[in-house]
Amino acid sequence: LQRQIAHSTERIGRPKAESAAQAMAALNPGIRIDALASRADEALLQRLVPEADVVLDCTDGFDARQAINRACVRAGKPLVWAAAVRFDAQLSVYAPHAPGCPCYACLFPPDTRPQEVACATMGVFAPLVGMTGVMQAGEALKLLAQVGTPLASRLLMLDGRTLRFDELRVAARADCPVCAAG
Repeated sequence: LQRQIAHSTERIGRPKAESAAQAMAALNPGIRIDALASRADEALLQRLVPEADVVLDCTDGFDARQAINRACVRAGKPLVWAAAVRFDAQLSVYAPHAPGCPCYACLFPPDTRPQEVACATMGVFAPLVGMTGVMQAGEALKLLAQVGTPLASRLLMLDGRTLRFDELRVAARADCPVCAAG
């Protein structure tokens, strides 16, 4: 709960989607919120992603990230991805419309199951989650407003112990099973 600013002790045990919707409605009662308290499986993603202008991946599982990436590539939608564990965070924008821009699977191939490092077992520096989430929201807003230079073809890495940022240039893989096929 210490890193979940959208939730409160009063809502412990409720689905995160419903709890977050309640928090957002309290901030702005004039917005429309469609809270779906269900797993983001392939069928649901294939239905919802084409309706989006931009997709933010806030999940913490490799399979979910791969499914979201596949849906975004198929629909041609930009994906803003962020992850944090312990004191380390990563952030990138995968933009299928940008020539040479990789997708999530180019960097993290589906057939090379990386060792899952879960926040539940490894922990995460709570402020790092907020910092990463704010940067992720900023990237999404830049895409929507078509301002600035999004992190497409770049992987931003943040060391929460030192607050040092590093950036890697990344490119699409010619043998990517997701984005090279289409």
